[in-house]
Amino acid sequence: MITKKTLKLSLKSLHDFAKKRLPDQELIDLDNRDECPVEIVRYMCSPDKLGIQLLFIPEEFGGMGGSTFDVYCVCEEMARIDLGVGTSLFATFLGSDPITVGATAEQKKLWLGRIADEGILFAYGATEPEAGSDLGSLRTIAERVMKDGNVVGYKISGNKQWISNGSIADAYTILANTPGGPTWFIVEKGAPGFTHDKPEDKHGIRLSNTAALALDNVYVDADRLVGGVEGQGLLQAQAVFGYTRLMVAAFGLGAGWSALDRAIPYSTKRIQAGAPLSEKQGYTHKLIVPNVARLEAARSYIEETALRIDAGEGTLNTEGAIAKYMATEAGDRAADDSIQALGGYGYTHEYMVEKISRDVRITRIYEGTSEIMEMTIGRDRWQLHLKTRGQYYHDQARELEALHTKHPKVGADIAALAAHALAEVMEKARVARLTRYQHILLRLGEWIAYAECAGSLARRAALAEEGRLNEKASTRFDATALAALSRTFARDAALKVAQDGLRWVIGADGVSGAEIAALAASSGLPAVLRAQAGLIADMDYVADVIYSRVKKEAEQPVLV
Repeated sequence: MITKKTLKLSLKSLHDFAKKRLPDQELIDLDNRDECPVEIVRYMCSPDKLGIQLLFIPEEFGGMGGSTFDVYCVCEEMARIDLGVGTSLFATFLGSDPITVGATAEQKKLWLGRIADEGILFAYGATEPEAGSDLGSLRTIAERVMKDGNVVGYKISGNKQWISNGSIADAYTILANTPGGPTWFIVEKGAPGFTHDKPEDKHGIRLSNTAALALDNVYVDADRLVGGVEGQGLLQAQAVFGYTRLMVAAFGLGAGWSALDRAIPYSTKRIQAGAPLSEKQGYTHKLIVPNVARLEAARSYIEETALRIDAGEGTLNTEGAIAKYMATEAGDRAADDSIQALGGYGYTHEYMVEKISRDVRITRIYEGTSEIMEMTIGRDRWQLHLKTRGQYYHDQARELEALHTKHPKVGADIAALAAHALAEVMEKARVARLTRYQHILLRLGEWIAYAECAGSLARRAALAEEGRLNEKASTRFDATALAALSRTFARDAALKVAQDGLRWVIGADGVSGAEIAALAASSGLPAVLRAQAGLIADMDYVADVIYSRVKKEAEQPVLV
């Protein structure tokens, strides 16, 4: 188990290495050349150098056995440095996932041991030109090779697209259809018939290597079938969705903060109309504070989910989808607003925020698009709504109301309004059969993500008040600041659920004109509007914290 001290040292080593070898100008130059710094990636994965890959490998195979929480912290730090390089490192972890969850003991010892001891790079060969993220529609096939009535090997044929580390990996996990169903195979570079195209000319993450793969009757021995049993591929992939999507969520979080951490100091120096931009609400309350609130709400959900996975609560695929959706959408928005914050400077290649904005955009696409996340969230929570006879989110709301009794400043009462509104909107959608509209189901996914993140941030703020946050948790904001951020985000979440929920229920003809007022009342819209009181004061306080202008305790805004 990695201690807080060990994790802190690992993150510092990573930060110091990047500061020396990957300063901003070098990152910009590599981006302009569309070049993956392969030597640096290999150095970072060398066991006798930086050895960052050891955090991902269990101790019994020569690694450090990092927890889900540890890996999230590393992924966030990598995204703060460069999302392209981070993607190259993440690709090895992703490529070895089928081995970690489904391989035989001998396969794990061999391949995970090689990653730990040799620092070999892996790639994850799942996505195909036609199937995209739909792993069930893959066309790559693996034909059995028989000898004396036994399967001695397979011949794999097909194409893979958008493969990170596609041109530089030493080994690949390839998903292919066998007579027994979708199955993972391990294929090493240089195998006859196995080729890759030139690297893709991408919009962003240009420091990562992405290439298409082609397999033409590529032979592998039977011991390269992961787990030794055909047909387990989709189960093995799904077993880690919650985990891997949490890591991409950390990428969105880190990249979003990397952009804001450039916009914030810029605004203290940029004078407009006789005062710094940092002192103008038109700047801070539009471009900075809302992004901080969204990012920290996403962080709260990431950390909460990571701790639950580490506690053995299961794969938490839906929670992983919520974390990825919120963090990557928030990171993309923060980077875009950071361009706006820097004005003309932000729009030029010379400034990092332009590059960060191009880089973070991919996080809303790979490991499942935002739309797939909305569908995943909507479908799962819809089933819970039905199984609990409409009480799932009302129950969550009641828990938040109880939390408000103990911690009246953390915004749990406003988060409860979001949960109650969500339950009412979902019930109206059930009665009117509105989920027959795909768009309604996807919008439910969005509202669910906002409501659950509001509850998570309120719980995080309460833990901070009690001094019980996880020892490895981010401490950028103290308890008072977290409470203000929680109230700010909860207001946004409650308004989104109640107002947008009503809009689309009405838009789908789910209620008659005469029923609109009653639905607005039952969803708590008037209470949600009343809860907006104090919003500007909280945003003022958050801005003061961000810019180190914190007022004395007696002057801090208190929501009652």
